[in-house]
Amino acid sequence: MSSIIQKIEDEQLKEVADFNVGDTVKVHTRVVEGDKERIQIFSGIVIAKKGQGLNQAFTVRKISYGEGVERGFPVHSPRISKIEVTNRGKVRRARLNYLRGRVGKQAMSVKPAARS
Repeated sequence: MSSIIQKIEDEQLKEVADFNVGDTVKVHTRVVEGDKERIQIFSGIVIAKKGQGLNQAFTVRKISYGEGVERGFPVHSPRISKIEVTNRGKVRRARLNYLRGRVGKQAMSVKPAARS
C-alpha cells in the first residue's frame, strides 16, 4: 500500500536547486490574476527548512520598506517555477529565528560561505 503512495509522490517531485538555511535565494513564483499569469520574484534569506519528500517546505525572510516579511513555500509546488541561489551563507543553526529581532543591515547579516 505505501509503495503505491511512494510511487505517486515520486512522480510529483521536481528538480530544485540545492540550497540550505542561510542562503540568499530568489524564488520565482507563478501568480495568476484573472486569465493572465506572470512570474513574481521573492528574494530573501532562507531562515528555515522543514519536512521531507513531497512535504518539504522552506521559509524566506526579507526586509521590505523597513518591515520584515516572511513567506513559506512548499519546495515541490507547481506554483514555484524556479529557485535561484544568489549567495551562499555559512550558519551554525538549523533555524535562523534570531534574524527576526534584527533591524537594518544586521537583519541581512549572514556570513558568506568560504570559497572552495
